Amino acid sequence: MFGIILILVSTIIHIYVFWRISSMPMINHFLSGRQIAGIGIGLWLLLCLSRFYGHDHTGKIAYLLELAGMNWLGILFLLFFTLITADILTGFGFLFPGAVLKIREAALIAGIILSLIAIVQGTRLPVIEKYEVTIPGLPKNLDGKLIVAVSDLHAGSLRDSNWVKSCVEKIQFHDPDLIFLLGDVFEGHGLPDQATESALNQLSAPLGVYAVLGNHEFHGNETEIARLMESIGIRVLRNQWVEVQSNLVLAGIDDIRSFSRGTDFKTDLLSKALTGRPEGVTILLSHRPDQVEKAAGLGVNLMLSGHTHGGQIWPFDYITKQYFPLLEGKYSINGMTVIVCRGTGTWGPHMRLWSPGEISHITLRSKK
Repeated sequence: MFGIILILVSTIIHIYVFWRISSMPMINHFLSGRQIAGIGIGLWLLLCLSRFYGHDHTGKIAYLLELAGMNWLGILFLLFFTLITADILTGFGFLFPGAVLKIREAALIAGIILSLIAIVQGTRLPVIEKYEVTIPGLPKNLDGKLIVAVSDLHAGSLRDSNWVKSCVEKIQFHDPDLIFLLGDVFEGHGLPDQATESALNQLSAPLGVYAVLGNHEFHGNETEIARLMESIGIRVLRNQWVEVQSNLVLAGIDDIRSFSRGTDFKTDLLSKALTGRPEGVTILLSHRPDQVEKAAGLGVNLMLSGHTHGGQIWPFDYITKQYFPLLEGKYSINGMTVIVCRGTGTWGPHMRLWSPGEISHITLRSKK
């Protein structure tokens, strides 16, 4: 259903973008109307093949189709944004009639430049974002302990084992005491290949490596994925808690909406994960930054999430923020600290604009 909606929306945007392009003298000088229409139809077909063949298959052809189609999707949306902005500023041609074609041409060039910047930023390795979190009651022996958290790696057809290996090396360089994977570790095309497993198997920390399941883990067989992660030394917390050491409790929940699709919608995963835990500092791992007030009310001290990608491609962060007010970074909610990682990898296009991938570097501090 998501794929169908995506294609329907992108079809409308294709029509608009190529309608506007066909009116530009600098384009008409080189291409006829039929050629412009043919290019538009070809790119639309590429997007359809990318979504319905490339996304669901493996191999070189599927990889190239999905990479090209998803990157075109990102470019298309940026072109739409710049062109619609030009139309709004010119009253869709009624204002500044003598300059409207030049303004549209400038908007097209701006969209292309933004797309190139986004592609460059999307191919770079994630940056380290440093946070300090002061927690009342944190035992002195935990003061200064380092957590490294990543979310939304989306390892799979478009993020290969070499990229995952580079991320793992960057994580291990900081010698973390704890490592957290905050969901969407895998893209959801099925189980990862052996090389990706081997790369993730290099993750290690004195107090352990823990993960929760995101929505993309539920696109396949989440039980098999959880079992695979356990086999390479990653403890998967599925609506449960574990005492990492005395006075430090770690809890984790499945992606709430994905879990609820096949079960009772009223299942209270948060309460289930926190019930019966011993006294002490509690850290909660939740793929989505949802139910934050409830988590604070249940005595969680630190909540770590991802899922939002920080909007990934500006200006879509403004839209994402309507659904997820805690978009990225550090927040304080009723005495609880929330850190939302803006995603280590990318979903769909290998593109990021003004929102680089993130590895969260979190130092715990006891209140003095």
